[in-house]
Parts: sequence; structure tokens; C-alpha cells
Amino acid sequence: MKQNFFKALAKLNKILLPSFSKQQLDLSKATKFQLVIIGWRVYVTSRALG
Repeated sequence: MKQNFFKALAKLNKILLPSFSKQQLDLSKATKFQLVIIGWRVYVTSRALG
């Protein structure tokens, strides 16, 4: 049940949040807010897959 929730949340993230890989963002130059978004997307994706 949790995995289905995170799968839905991952789809919502894909629609709403920006993709920094498409923008070719350098992680060393990312702002704190951008790092928070990246961390959130990684967390949700890992939970959706596992």
C-alpha cells in the first residue's frame, strides 16, 4: 500500500517539480532549495521502487 502511494507521489513530482537533469544543473552550483528538491525526488523515487 505504501509503495502505491509513493508511485503516485512520484508521478505527481514528475509533473509539478522541475527536472534539473534536463537543465544540466551542476550540483556544486545548486542552491539549497534546488538541493532540497533533488533530495525529495530521490527519496520518493527510491521508496516507489523498493
